[in-house]
Formats: sequence, C-alpha cells, structure tokens
Amino acid sequence: MFTGIIEAKGEISSLEQAGGDLRAVISSETLDFSDIKPGDSICVSGVCLTATEINDNSFSVDISNETIALTSFTGLQAGDRVNLEKAMQPASRFGGHIVSGHVDGLVELLSREDDGRSERLVFLAPETLRKYIAAKGSVCLEGISLTVNEVKGGEFGVNIIPHTAQETTLGTLEPGSKVNLEVDIISRYLESLILGREIKGDSEAITFEKLVQFGFAEKTEYSKQGRDKP
Repeated sequence: MFTGIIEAKGEISSLEQAGGDLRAVISSETLDFSDIKPGDSICVSGVCLTATEINDNSFSVDISNETIALTSFTGLQAGDRVNLEKAMQPASRFGGHIVSGHVDGLVELLSREDDGRSERLVFLAPETLRKYIAAKGSVCLEGISLTVNEVKGGEFGVNIIPHTAQETTLGTLEPGSKVNLEVDIISRYLESLILGREIKGDSEAITFEKLVQFGFAEKTEYSKQGRDKP
C-alpha cells in the first residue's frame, strides 16, 4: 500500500529482455535504500513492482507483459525518469490517499498552463474510467496523489505546485504524453456495493430499494417508473 507522496525520482539504468518479458534496474541518488530488502514493494511511476535485488543505490525489478501492455511502461527505455515511493509502514504519515499501485488505465495530457506559481494540467480520461473521477476527489497520476479541480466530460484538471513539478516527472511532461492513472479505490468499492453482487440470492447486496428503506435515498415518481438510479 502507498500514499501517492513521491519520495524520490529515479532513472531506468538498464532494461533487458528476460524470458519473454522485461527486467529493469532502477537507480536513484536520493532514495534511502537502507530499509529495502528483496521482496519489498516499490511504486514506480504508479506501478507496484517487487524489488528482486538491492544494491547501494539501485534495485532490480521484473516487469510482466501484462504490466507493459496496460501502463506507460509500454514505451519504457533506458534513461527514462520515474517516480519512486516505498511501501508505507503502519507508523507512516498518511499524506496523500490510499494507493494500491494497480494502474487502471492511461490518460493523455491535453494542456498545461501557468496558474499563479502553480501549473494547471488538463488530462483526457478513457470513457470507461470517467465515472470514477470527481471534482475535489483524488486521483493517482504516475504515482502522485493529486486533487481533481474540475471535471468536464472526459477532461479533468489538476494543479501541481513548484515542489511537485521539481521533484516528480510531471514537471517535464508534455501535451500528448500518456501517463498512468489509478482512480480512488473508494469509488470502486462504492460502485461494487451500490450495484450489488451479481450472485443469485445474495440478500446482503445493496440495492436502490434498500437505500430508500434506510433513508439514504428518496423514491420519487420518476424512480418508481424505473428511470432513476441512485
């Protein structure tokens, strides 16, 4: 589990084919490696990967074809910069939001412009993920926890302060680039609960009728005709 608060930038030192997928060595001069051991999870630009080897200032990971196909790693090259966050500990400050490191899809940067000392970045989300993005909600882009400022159709905007621009790869991102998106995990669980489990005879599934029964929704004439959803 991660928080979306980037600890360091890293670089893909080497990338090679290994048994049909990829093996990468990721180095960083600023990440603290003293508490990392083989088998630990590290979030690399939003993707949860397992460290297989640890050296003084680098670690190795295996990247499966599934990960390559579904993330921005599809175009990964040696020399690319990445964002790094170690897995959170029970006593860690929770500065961002719950991040699993399981990427839901890619979003495209449409524009970036100055907004005071910050920058406003506008992204386009794929249709299948738009319902999970809400104004003032949280998203994880390239491993970074960000607040959504506004949503207009498939477009959503975020602000990055100078510190975020300097300390992460978002600072050099250009329009047209595609980045990893993980939606807020809470929105996914809420959807699952509201829709109910598709198991015959599941009396615990949440339905619109139950929301009405317990006072969380109101049944109007419109909803009685089956044209309204919670």
